Amino acid sequence: MMIEEFLDYLRYERNRSPLTVKNYGDDLRAFYVFFKSLDDHLSWQSVDADIVRDWMESMMDKGNNATSVNRRLSALRSFYRFALSRHLVDRDPAHNIEGPKTNKPLPQFLKESEMNRLLDDMEWGNSFNNVRARTIIIVFYETGIRLSELIGLDDVSIDMETCEIKVTGKGDKQRVVPFGSEMLSALKDYVAVRDSSVIRNCEAFFVTDKGTRMRPDTVRAEVSRCLSAVSTLKKKSPHVLRHTFATAMLNNGAGIESVRKLLGHESASTTEIYTHTTFEQLKRVYEEAHPRA
Repeated sequence: MMIEEFLDYLRYERNRSPLTVKNYGDDLRAFYVFFKSLDDHLSWQSVDADIVRDWMESMMDKGNNATSVNRRLSALRSFYRFALSRHLVDRDPAHNIEGPKTNKPLPQFLKESEMNRLLDDMEWGNSFNNVRARTIIIVFYETGIRLSELIGLDDVSIDMETCEIKVTGKGDKQRVVPFGSEMLSALKDYVAVRDSSVIRNCEAFFVTDKGTRMRPDTVRAEVSRCLSAVSTLKKKSPHVLRHTFATAMLNNGAGIESVRKLLGHESASTTEIYTHTTFEQLKRVYEEAHPRA
């Protein structure tokens, strides 16, 4: 049988894992059963693109997600490429068929109430590490900058007179991001504690207690520890605070083009995922508030 010949090829010529071989076999047998159920006279040679599309549709109707359907379509494409190379068939009905689009997961973010609880209600203390941690949280939340951008900040990057920071983003592209009075106060407090507690050996704005520029894993750990106090999100990273910034801005009336520029996105399409997030929020509010929803 052609399926077994293909699976032997995967095992012995491609050295694919037993699990991969099993999955390919299951997928191909499922397709074989499907097209035979349509017409017992059909064969691997006579199957056409419409039948492949019908198979995909039937899988979606049964509740299979796009990732699962695409994986099975990929197995079918591999099978037909093999069959064509061995002259077992003379056409590939799966060649030009596009699989279903996978929905990108919506970005995770903290609620405004959670951020307010973290920044307003939590006891932070006056030690260097605690003041630094709170300042890092505020900078991420009020500017939406990336982890690498925060670590790259030097003292000269921050203008406390104009309340602006100069950020070096992807591709060494620079942008200027404004900030408000709360962040200004936090920055001044941090600088005062830092300069009285640490002897710096670099120009970095955020430093370790040894005066060196902070490392990414240190910032990640600090952010995760802080967010764990108010959030049950599985992911508690600096990027979650970037998502939180963007979502908060859009929820409070900022235009998508303004948010794009603040985030340093090249295209507005990258920023649009946050509009889906805010729409999901609107749907939840509607369902909870409307008496006939």
